Amino acid sequence: MDQPYDEAVQYTSDLKKPAWKEVNVWPCTGRSSSGSGVSFSCPRVFLCLSLLCLMGSLLGHPQCLDYGPPFQPPFHLEFCSAYENFGCCDQERDNSIAAKYWDIMDYIDPQRHKLCGTYIKDILCQECSPYAAHLYDAENPRTPLRNLPGLCFDYCSEFHFHCRSAISLLMNDKPIQECCETNKTHFCNLLHLHDEDYCFPNVLKNTALNHNLGSVVEDRKGCLQLCLTEVANGLRNPVLMVHANDHTHRMFVAEQVGVIWVYLPDGSRLEEPFLDIKSIVLATPWVGDERGFLGMAFHPRYKYNGKFYIYYSYMDKNRVEKIRISELKVLASDVNKADPLSERNLLELEEPAANHNGGQLLFGVDGYMYLFTGDGGKAGDPFGKFGNAQNKSTLLGKVLRIDVDGKSPNGKPYRIPPDNPFVSDPKARPEVYAYGVRNMWRCAVDRGDPVTKKGRGRIFCGDVGQNRFEEIDIIVKGGNYGWRAKEGFECYDTKLCHNSSLDDILPIFAYGRNVGKSVTGGYVYRGCESPNLNGLYIFGDFMNGRLMALQEEEKTSKWKKQDICIGSTKACAFPGIISSYSKFIISFAEDEAGELYFMSTSYPSAYAPHGSLYKFIDPARRAPPGKCKYKPVPVKTKSKRIPFVPRAKTVLELLNEPSTTQPPLKSSTPTGAIPTVSAKKAKKTPSAKIKASTVKPALSGKKRQKIKAEAKQHKPKQKVKAARVSRTTPAPPLPKKKSSHLTRNKNLLPKKATLPKKKIEKRRRESR
Repeated sequence: MDQPYDEAVQYTSDLKKPAWKEVNVWPCTGRSSSGSGVSFSCPRVFLCLSLLCLMGSLLGHPQCLDYGPPFQPPFHLEFCSAYENFGCCDQERDNSIAAKYWDIMDYIDPQRHKLCGTYIKDILCQECSPYAAHLYDAENPRTPLRNLPGLCFDYCSEFHFHCRSAISLLMNDKPIQECCETNKTHFCNLLHLHDEDYCFPNVLKNTALNHNLGSVVEDRKGCLQLCLTEVANGLRNPVLMVHANDHTHRMFVAEQVGVIWVYLPDGSRLEEPFLDIKSIVLATPWVGDERGFLGMAFHPRYKYNGKFYIYYSYMDKNRVEKIRISELKVLASDVNKADPLSERNLLELEEPAANHNGGQLLFGVDGYMYLFTGDGGKAGDPFGKFGNAQNKSTLLGKVLRIDVDGKSPNGKPYRIPPDNPFVSDPKARPEVYAYGVRNMWRCAVDRGDPVTKKGRGRIFCGDVGQNRFEEIDIIVKGGNYGWRAKEGFECYDTKLCHNSSLDDILPIFAYGRNVGKSVTGGYVYRGCESPNLNGLYIFGDFMNGRLMALQEEEKTSKWKKQDICIGSTKACAFPGIISSYSKFIISFAEDEAGELYFMSTSYPSAYAPHGSLYKFIDPARRAPPGKCKYKPVPVKTKSKRIPFVPRAKTVLELLNEPSTTQPPLKSSTPTGAIPTVSAKKAKKTPSAKIKASTVKPALSGKKRQKIKAEAKQHKPKQKVKAARVSRTTPAPPLPKKKSSHLTRNKNLLPKKATLPKKKIEKRRRESR
């Protein structure tokens, strides 16, 4: 990955307002009339309103003038109090509007104070409306901003009749004063909105628009409407993204081939990788191969000791395939480079087959490291009388817990936590923390509720099923998760399943093949930017690109599943927001601030540079401006910074394309808009060149053929970012008067290994 094709985009936690620029929206230089008999002062006015007519039905959604979703103000609004529960103003903006109001009122005839004051306040406060962007024509960044919000004709007529002298105070534009103060029809036509439901004050009375305002948007089928931003692209099966928890807010993205890249808070990527061990990592170009670089975790005290841990497939000198978990350190001379010579092996496990390699590493809130291993591969865990997963004397098919800060008396490079559940069992390995797992792919620690800390420390995992069920589990000390006796809630091995001694932990959720075929575990959202998502466990399915969420019911402690739909042109019509993603969901991640991401690809080969990183955005509600601000600790960079270049078209770019172009596919069904392949099932061979004939089959035939067939249908598209047009302020300043009221050179994709017909047929017969 030598070419600079995969940079990350930085989306700061508070949405900065664009620099406002004065634009004369309504110059009245002459008179022209439309075919409808409505008079307009200039052709540009008609053009503006025509654009609104074209896009109004698509873009009528809650949005503020800074292009972001509305929010709940952190403090009481004294002036525009109608929007103190949900809108687009914080206390500072509310005070600014109030000051402008009193400045205007100083110029109003005292006899009209009461009547005109109400109109003027209502009009000024529309900046705080959850639909401010629609009222001011701000949803399309290419159109100029109105000086005044869209008013319903009757309301506008009453305002003009009683308070037309205030027009010159609200809009500091002499041509408009001359042509509009005396012509009510002309003035109200200028303020007319194509969609009558959104004009003020009708927008306040529309129950459809205000129903569940501020909650996560659901479509008619109950699918949660979320949006995405593209953060990185051009990645070769990105298997994970982690942060170092060192306040630098860097993101470390690992590719299946064994390369880790550093993304900085400004969205750029460093040209030189943090770590490159592709010469050691066993990965192949075979579609769906599960081997490769699989896991990474930073030590909880990384800021002070510079230690981190990796989990990868490799082949030893005797050509035996193994899993290796090792410790490395960062270079003392460069905080953005690991020292490959510092590698210290902690644990090695021989892999009986090429699949089911596990791969998750993480540190719990107890400071111990948790390792998640697969059951050894093949199908049905055929190893021994009960399989590896139920055999506590083997480390395969387990959740392991070790103390990396100590050494065992027997010479092991780690210590066994004294409270591990099987330390006193002579028939069990002391590292075992939980067992009976098949192939857990992606686990995460819940940070806990930001206020109450409820849920803190829970470990959620997605366990990939055999051929009937995929499941989500919460890890319990000493727990038996049932495999191979059970798959999901049902029996798999009938004889083992009816064993009365089997005391297994049931999943919190399981789904069948009608929903998906290979679960990718996710995270419980605990970030700041999208408060509606707090407590939602968001995960997906690798094979069909389906995104889902689980919500825990407080009274019953049961989990309710909802699908997540991406790409609604109405819900996601914000600058920088995209409407599609690559289908094959490889992994989920969270950054240092707790915001949630996922990685997917359109072609699941470890060598294919078609992987992308996306960030979840809730279009219905954001945090108040300034609440999510953070100051990353600066880091010295010796490597060149490569700026991020987006490839995906945003929703607004798609809407601005000529009408001959087909509109983007709406994600009305809970599947990915563009198929892609995941790193969860695709891993690459090391630079130590291994002949295909000497390597174990990468995947069982049926599964590999399915992934390959689906991946061929989808090719990533290059996207071009559209320039934005700056806006005017909603209202110009008044004459100053003291108020008494308020102060990569591209690497060629290796040719796919050709296999003899007999081997292909053999793989087809094998199950996954």
